[in-house]
Amino acid sequence: MVLFHGSNMVVEQPKLIEQNRFLDFGNGFYTTTNRNQAENFAGKVTLRRGGTPIVNVYELDENAVADVLSVKKFAAPDAEWLDFVSAHRNGTYDGKQYDLIIGAVANDDVYRTLQVYATGLLTKEQALEALKVKKLFDQYVFTTDKAMKLLRFVAAEEV
Repeated sequence: MVLFHGSNMVVEQPKLIEQNRFLDFGNGFYTTTNRNQAENFAGKVTLRRGGTPIVNVYELDENAVADVLSVKKFAAPDAEWLDFVSAHRNGTYDGKQYDLIIGAVANDDVYRTLQVYATGLLTKEQALEALKVKKLFDQYVFTTDKAMKLLRFVAAEEV
């Protein structure tokens, strides 16, 4: 499987870095199967931090993942996904820790829905209904060093 990571630099050896904000699936190294999504993120991070927009390309042996890692995979942005992302975005998640988490990205548009849901202005059902009309891409989040060892750097491409 090919995965992409958008950045403002080449990332040949990904590392887990403590974040200064709460993300969809918590602290981890975020990748996607969607190259355009990685390019978009590379542009955003470069605007914030400088550098050059780079899409880093990795290979992941899916067979090794099943044998070695604890994986949480969300097939769709359903009620479980909504609760999981909301708890991580609010910094209140205290459930099971996974090596790899796979699921939909809560992009800026989706994040607004999550914020309104978190304030209680939307019920879970209303939030899920609002999410159905959003185009959501995937993310693969590596949360442990054990998981990171399964990523093999292939290339870095300036965008």
